[in-house]
Amino acid sequence: MRPVAEQFPGTSLPRQTAAPRRALGPALWAGLALLLAGCAADESQRSASAWPRPQDSRALLLQLLPAQLPDRAGWATDIYAAFSALQIPPNAYNFCAALAVTEQESGFQADPAVPNLGAIARKEIDERAGRVGVPSLLVSAALQLPSSDGRSYAERIEKARTERQLSDTFEDLIERVPLGQRLFGKLNPVRTGGPMQVSVAWAEQHAERYPYPLDGGVRDAVFSRRGGLYFGIAHLLDYAAPYDRPLYRFADFNAGRWASRNAAFQQALSAASGIPLDPDGDLLRGDGQRGATEAAALAMAPRLGLGEAEVRRALEQGNEAGLERSALYRQVFSLAERQQGRALPRAVLPKIALSGPKISRPLSTQWFAERVQQRWQRCMARAPAGASSPSTASLPEP
Repeated sequence: MRPVAEQFPGTSLPRQTAAPRRALGPALWAGLALLLAGCAADESQRSASAWPRPQDSRALLLQLLPAQLPDRAGWATDIYAAFSALQIPPNAYNFCAALAVTEQESGFQADPAVPNLGAIARKEIDERAGRVGVPSLLVSAALQLPSSDGRSYAERIEKARTERQLSDTFEDLIERVPLGQRLFGKLNPVRTGGPMQVSVAWAEQHAERYPYPLDGGVRDAVFSRRGGLYFGIAHLLDYAAPYDRPLYRFADFNAGRWASRNAAFQQALSAASGIPLDPDGDLLRGDGQRGATEAAALAMAPRLGLGEAEVRRALEQGNEAGLERSALYRQVFSLAERQQGRALPRAVLPKIALSGPKISRPLSTQWFAERVQQRWQRCMARAPAGASSPSTASLPEP
């Protein structure tokens, strides 16, 4: 939690009526000095005890990490470094959140292997070639050219087992072969990587506090263990959200920050307006067109006493912490709860079906979040008693 002074900026005690001043004798001065010294020491002790010692945090991490994990000390060092750089409370509650996502996404592999990756990549190349009108014979000929390591691009793609290997091949192809630039421009089609499978694009937008040199660029950092952990932990924990369970952060990790909060707002808006809405966590369409959530909110605007511009500004806060402070959010929940006769949740799991070249069976954001929640619970069972109480599990405040 923030210090009281930060929670209530500008707050001061009432002024007291001035009393006649009296000189303090030597005994009083000595007593006052001792009192102030004691207060200062007490404050120093409270500040020091508010944050565990690094060695204690790393010891806790070693207790929480899987027992058979190779290089457990190295994993503990990189995870703690991310928590320290981001100033996230280093307790079992938060550590287990990061460990659960890492276990789900990669099984604690810094550069996890992906089944059939070469075939997936070749299909992506052929589809892109078809979209831009490049004949398949020309694509095949270009892929037979020697790459920077002497092997052909086709061979490197076929033998790629990890996303880092494939990403390096595409970077080489885009840089050296004109057809690679035509197919991909400057956009490497490998979009996620590392032990927490974080988005490269997201990492590039949040690299300002990265605590290591970026000599090879953000993409290379994402594919390293320490970089992938830093950006993954930042994406998971380094933002304020009105959640009472880690389950919703796990859903957000998959669907986007604040998606669980937004999905709850969509449910409340649907209840208040009577207009069916999919609680997918997206309040505005990405193409600039008016979506179902925006249309429902605008239909309710006169009833709520809000203008179109105010509604739009509120919905634009779907990707930040301010939405719950908007008049639209507060009034929609107030009306919906009066109509329903009960309190409505401020977070629900977004209903999103997952799709992508690496997904071969029906999966959803709910499935992902619940699987990670189970891993988090097993991790917490390894924590010592009292390692994470509600008072020490706090995350960034708005």
